[in-house]
Amino acid sequence: MEAYKKVSNKLLLTTTTTTTCHPPKRIHFFIVSSLATILFILIIYIDSYNSLLSSLNSPYYLHFKGYEVLIAPKSTHHHREENYGKDDEEADYVDHLIIPPENITTLEERLIWFRRKLPELSLLHSNNSTRRFHGRVVEFLGGSSGCTMQFFMTWLSPAKSFGRRELWSLETLFKAHPKACLVIASPSLDSVKGYRILKPLFDRGLRILAAEPDLPFLVKNTPVEAWLEQMKTGTKDPGSIPLSQNLSNLMRLVMLYKYGGVYLDTDVVVLRDFTELRNAIGAQSVDAVSKEWTRLNGAVMVFDVNHPLLVDFMKEFASSFDGNRWGHNGPYLVSRVIERVKERSSSSSMAASSTLSRSSFVVLPPKAFYPVTWHRIERLMKKPANESESRWAERRIRELNDGGTYAVHLWRRQSMESVIEEGSVVARLVSYHCLLCNNN
Repeated sequence: MEAYKKVSNKLLLTTTTTTTCHPPKRIHFFIVSSLATILFILIIYIDSYNSLLSSLNSPYYLHFKGYEVLIAPKSTHHHREENYGKDDEEADYVDHLIIPPENITTLEERLIWFRRKLPELSLLHSNNSTRRFHGRVVEFLGGSSGCTMQFFMTWLSPAKSFGRRELWSLETLFKAHPKACLVIASPSLDSVKGYRILKPLFDRGLRILAAEPDLPFLVKNTPVEAWLEQMKTGTKDPGSIPLSQNLSNLMRLVMLYKYGGVYLDTDVVVLRDFTELRNAIGAQSVDAVSKEWTRLNGAVMVFDVNHPLLVDFMKEFASSFDGNRWGHNGPYLVSRVIERVKERSSSSSMAASSTLSRSSFVVLPPKAFYPVTWHRIERLMKKPANESESRWAERRIRELNDGGTYAVHLWRRQSMESVIEEGSVVARLVSYHCLLCNNN
């Protein structure tokens, strides 16, 4: 019993000692407050870090400094944010990813798959938004602002993919044509996100309309109207190439036919004024001996409204459409059609020249729009490594700026993974011809 009391007293003493060693309540409060403060600072740091990463990914970082994307002022008439109806999630959902899976190999399998996907292909149909397209374009081009020239582009990819290089195309276009008007036919850029991407250009007073296109309206009463109906009903094979690529090939033709003007791809850097050009298309390559063109390209086209050559292009698109061969409905198409026009002209004992008989259009030499071939474009994106390369770069820049070059096609498909290095020919051309990229 005595031993039990001694053990109990020791336990009591130990318990009492432990209890009396606990810190006072104010120390508890201090520790908790300190931990909360540290946690708050850590959250702020992480948020700031994420914001920095976002800014590094922004198309305006480095090359478009100082142009923070903000909410539009309410006094702006044409470019209020509330005029762009789709939210960010909708803006990034577009039809460009409708590509048959690799395990679908036969025509029958592809048509079955395509018919199941048709409800997702909103671009093929009219809706309340697209039905405003024609009215918006006519009002925009015919407004009191007075367009000196009218340009057209298409963008059928997500708005977030419209990055630095695409903005270069817009900037250089307006550097050469400050009072021009540009219509971008795009479901994704006709949105809040699209507005925010283009806002630095709107803030400069540049005339840009991003509008969701109404393809059924554009093809109405043209040779491609029946083709679109076949696509909408799932009776036409879309092919294995992304349908958006071929829809872009089609839209440039019908927009030029309906409205007239200049079509530009979004990977074209403009170097000089197009005012003197009319009904023109560019050769991509020529024969080394005969100097006759061997291939044309439709990345840049200049045509009057209702030009009959555009009708020939649309007829060829509808009659020979092949969604499995890259370029067949684009650069190869314009080459096929104009080759036939050239043959008809020759058979009629007309002089063979770059100016053909089909209602007077001109085929410009490669230096006009394609001074660099697709397999050499990467060299112009590299910084000179030595004195010899620096001299070559200087000569190349002088040739492009001082010669008969209106624009440079950057060949997105071949160069999209290439980094445009500071000091390269392309970087220097852009720095000479851009509006915002050198501003701080």
